[in-house]
Amino acid sequence: MVSNRHCTIIGAGPAGLMAAEVLSQQGMQVDVYDAMPSAARKFLMAGKGGMNITHAEAFEDFLTRYGTRREQIEPLLQAFPPQALRDWIHDLGVETFVGTSGRVFPKEMKAAPLLRAWLHRLREQGVRFHMRHRWLGWNVQDALRFNTPDGEINIEASSIVLALGGASWPQLGSDGAWTSLLEQRGISIAPLRPSNCGFEIAWSPHFRQRYAGEPLKSVAAEFGDVRKQGECMIDANGIEGGLIYALSATLRDEIEANGHATLHLDLLPDWTLDRIEKEVMHPRGSRSLASHLQSRLGLKGAKANLLREVLSVEQMNDPMLLAQTIKRLPLRLLTTRPLSEAISTAGGVRFEELDANLMLNKLPGVFVCGEMLDWEAPTGGYLLSACFASGHAAGNGALQRLKQP
Repeated sequence: MVSNRHCTIIGAGPAGLMAAEVLSQQGMQVDVYDAMPSAARKFLMAGKGGMNITHAEAFEDFLTRYGTRREQIEPLLQAFPPQALRDWIHDLGVETFVGTSGRVFPKEMKAAPLLRAWLHRLREQGVRFHMRHRWLGWNVQDALRFNTPDGEINIEASSIVLALGGASWPQLGSDGAWTSLLEQRGISIAPLRPSNCGFEIAWSPHFRQRYAGEPLKSVAAEFGDVRKQGECMIDANGIEGGLIYALSATLRDEIEANGHATLHLDLLPDWTLDRIEKEVMHPRGSRSLASHLQSRLGLKGAKANLLREVLSVEQMNDPMLLAQTIKRLPLRLLTTRPLSEAISTAGGVRFEELDANLMLNKLPGVFVCGEMLDWEAPTGGYLLSACFASGHAAGNGALQRLKQP
């Protein structure tokens, strides 16, 4: 007989662990299952270069980062807003601070101390962890099937929280295999697509060999009516980095609709076109054009050679065209990099399949949270904030159901 005070959570990432937190704090017995040997592997990997938990901007601005799914994400964030997330982290004994960009980080900048403190508290609250348990769906008696090192086992569960992630970084556990398991149960799922991803460009062999791995600092990217300033990176296949990720959703959609997208880079965003024209047209005497661009404009390395990727020798010697290209250099993006390389995933369980508590209408007692849901957001703390908030909502939804007589 399954206890009415017990919840099974599948997925030990931030969303699943937050659901476990909510339930165990209220005295519910929680069992967490995960296919990997340890919890929250993608969370740990994302935190190696600086764990960006959330963002300190005004809440109304924060909500705009969720695009077409703002209406569905907003109530989740209203119930567990960024400040509540920071307070929760502080309660774990981990201090946070706001960086110059408004991003919020743990004081130590790493995910590991936060995760250690969190897992310790969850275990003290009675949460039981079952690692190396890969979910295989349901059997004919509607018991959960798991593949384990000791073979397949079946678990009866009346209250279930699914927090299995998207399909990016599959080596860390999120492989998207759950899509077919839910589709077999009649759940409508938006196709999983790369989000916060890089894009492929047909670089010349020389440029690819010479400049792959070179950063492009202090540039601006423009697509449609959106312009953002920041940094990105040349790689052997194309271009990636924070500045590109911020525009990736619209770029991806454009490629899907028309077969390619043209992104424009401003190589000198703090310079006016008039100033650049004057410097380009300044007499250069016996100096080469490359030396002239470096001495008058500070353009060298990858930035300078990007110009040679899009302009012919004749065009490079047209001062007006050269100046205009420095301010608006076109890059033809051919496709996204593979989903497995993306920072996050778009698509997933459609919100139309869920009630207000994130329970599947077709599978009463089964709640869904985190990156499994059909939403996306840019990097900068927005991804994790919504994962935590959706886990908080699913945990509360399961709690309400368990408390029903």
